[in-house]
Amino acid sequence: MSASWTAVLLASVIAFGLKLSGYLIPPRWLEQPRISSALTVLPAALLAALVMTQTFATGRHLTVDARVIGLVVAAIALSRRAPFIVVVVLGALAAAATRAAGWG
Repeated sequence: MSASWTAVLLASVIAFGLKLSGYLIPPRWLEQPRISSALTVLPAALLAALVMTQTFATGRHLTVDARVIGLVVAAIALSRRAPFIVVVVLGALAAAATRAAGWG
């Protein structure tokens, strides 16, 4: 078995263990005010971190290119309460147009 498959299997076991641990946590622990308020904002924080990492990170360096324009256009569309598919299409079109114009 190659190292890649070993890493995939190990990551799968860890992911399964984390999901299983969610069912084993006593409900009274999750009902505490501090925990419930943290769990409420956690998905938004993780999504924001993922978007920022995927938009600005290239290897170990930060980069600014056409993806930034796409992200800004998508954010504006979201603020105007556009449907999600419209947000995605507008962001992709903005990034593509920016690249076609020669930047990024």
